[in-house]
Order: sequence, then C-alpha cells, then structure tokens
Amino acid sequence: MKYAIRTLIVIAVLIIGFILFLESGIYNISAMVPHNKLTLWVISTLKNNSIEHRSKDIKVPNNLNDSTLVKIGFSHYNEMCVGCHGAPGIPSNEIGKGLYPHPPNLAHSAKEMPASELFWITKNGIKMTGMPAFGKTHSDDNIWAIVAFMEKLPTMTKEQYSALQKANKNKVDEMTN
Repeated sequence: MKYAIRTLIVIAVLIIGFILFLESGIYNISAMVPHNKLTLWVISTLKNNSIEHRSKDIKVPNNLNDSTLVKIGFSHYNEMCVGCHGAPGIPSNEIGKGLYPHPPNLAHSAKEMPASELFWITKNGIKMTGMPAFGKTHSDDNIWAIVAFMEKLPTMTKEQYSALQKANKNKVDEMTN
C-alpha cells in the first residue's frame, strides 16, 4: 500500500512539474535555435518509428521505373517540392532554409528511404516540420509518380535536372499557346 501511494505521489509530482515546465515558456521554440539533444532524440525517434510503422504495409507499384511516371513526378516535384528540398544544382529557397528542422535534400537522402516511406511522408506530411500532406490534394497515382521521380534524384546530375525543367517548360508553353 505504501509503495502504491509513493508511486502515485511521484507520478503526480512529475505531471505537475511537466505542466509547470510547459506553462513557464522556458523552452525556446524558435526555429532559429536547434533543439537540445534529448528533444531532438525524442522527436527523431518518434518520427522514424511512426513512419516505419505506418508505411510497412504499403504495396509499392512495380512501375516506378516507367519514364512517363517519372516525368509526371518531376512536374509535381519541380512545382511543389524543389523550393524546400532542392534538386541537383538547385539549393532550397528562403522558405526551405528557414524551416526547422531543415527539410532533407532529397537528391541525397531519397536513396536511404524505402519507396513506401517516401509515399507515406508525401501523402500524410509530418506535423511541426513544414511538410504538408499532399494526400489532401493529390491522388495516390500522382503521389507514386512523385516517389518514382524522387527515387531518380540521387543519381541525377544538375544537367539532367535542368533538361527536365526545360522540357517541362516547353510542354507548358505549348499548352498555353
């Protein structure tokens, strides 16, 4: 009985301490100041495990190497993603540089992530990172096209990306004339 009462007292003190910490405003939430190591570890562990858990049953289509799908994905990526994530020869823009945590440079990090995780992140977004949920505005087919393109990014050169931009611009110009 004494053990149970002590345990409840310890839990109550921890809860009250946590509430006082939250109410104090002592933690600097500024995007200019990095998280402390404990906070960074908690957030990273939670994010990585959540994404892995929720993406494990996603069935990856067999056609992610289809050049038409990759071109569709490029169009979406170039329009919506390059500003924050950059591309070969293109750094992230002012918004991307101002976000914390900083968006990953997908020209490097996309090779480290399974397609199912890239899909889940693109579709669902990630809270408190600036990563929007494109599943609200894009079909699964369009999101898979973006994933197909992201998988090509790590091996793409600056010149190849530039050529895709030029071809995409010409296509848009033809449609508007």
